[in-house]
Amino acid sequence: MLRLTRRADPSRTLEIAAPLLAVALTLVVAALLFLALGKNPLDAFRAMFWRPVQDLYGLTELGVKVTPLILCAVGLAIGFRAAVWNIGAEGQLIVGAVAAGATALQFGEEASGPLPWVLPLVMGTLGGMAWGAIPAFLKTRFNANEILVSLMLAYVGGLTLQYMVHGPLKDPMSFGFPQSASFTEPARLPVLLETTRLHVGFALALIAAVLAWVFVTRSYQGFVFRLSGEAIEAAAYAGFSRTKVVWGSFLISGGLAGLAGAAEVAGPIGQLQPSISPGYGFAAIIVAFLGRLHPIGIVAAALLMGLFYVGGEIAQMELQLPIAITGVFQGLLLFFLLGADSFVRWRLVVAEKR
Repeated sequence: MLRLTRRADPSRTLEIAAPLLAVALTLVVAALLFLALGKNPLDAFRAMFWRPVQDLYGLTELGVKVTPLILCAVGLAIGFRAAVWNIGAEGQLIVGAVAAGATALQFGEEASGPLPWVLPLVMGTLGGMAWGAIPAFLKTRFNANEILVSLMLAYVGGLTLQYMVHGPLKDPMSFGFPQSASFTEPARLPVLLETTRLHVGFALALIAAVLAWVFVTRSYQGFVFRLSGEAIEAAAYAGFSRTKVVWGSFLISGGLAGLAGAAEVAGPIGQLQPSISPGYGFAAIIVAFLGRLHPIGIVAAALLMGLFYVGGEIAQMELQLPIAITGVFQGLLLFFLLGADSFVRWRLVVAEKR
């Protein structure tokens, strides 16, 4: 009979190769899926992975898609390194968007100063931090499971957005459509390239990745986070507070997710709508692990996930593929990544029946 046994010393080479193997297996299964749908796999892959990067417009749209993925995934990775499992970045993103939208609508007309668009970003970040503080408090005060609490709060955040666009923040001139008024120009994020939608949030995402790398690898608090994640008992024996690590992880990840939501509504969307995210907060979990919880790896993984979003839309239009194709790619990638990671740490052995 077969059973799994833990490897005494997992191979560093296999650990690095596991994401590449997961991507390769995802493409193989996707090709079989395209054949089953009666589509040429080469045409589908060309639409998904080549068309988005063959011109400036496609590259800038890719940048728009990867911005929230990088911000959310970088924050989650810091917590995951500390063994703090925030699964609710989607809710923190949505609440950050609501906070930023309410600020833009309130002060948009009266905005003044050289950078009036900064205030919605700040309020969005604070909104995400406040939403992340809820599971942090419940974890540290009542030892509640942060996975369940943060995940359930994601749906509460979505319902909060629904309430706002149907009620307090609904545009009275929207002819009954559930949406807010469009933000004024001073409250919108500046674009980095004229005639494109690539906004300053993309630059902020790259800066966040660099700062996260410095924090994790070069700071004392980053060392505390890593030690707490690798050996909780040793960290406690050394006098490091687990409570502070939990709070810090949720505030950082929640704040970056809130910033991502603020950048979405103040950037390409320009108003609050019933749906402002196609699941960036959940996809960021895959991005974080695909990037091996390393900020630079996360940027590369976010580019791949962004191709799934942009290329999936192109494939839908050109090849009449179903709208769920992006979700299928994400699911396959997560499945094979988890499987590859399992075999990095465990191995199958043949055991004799007793």
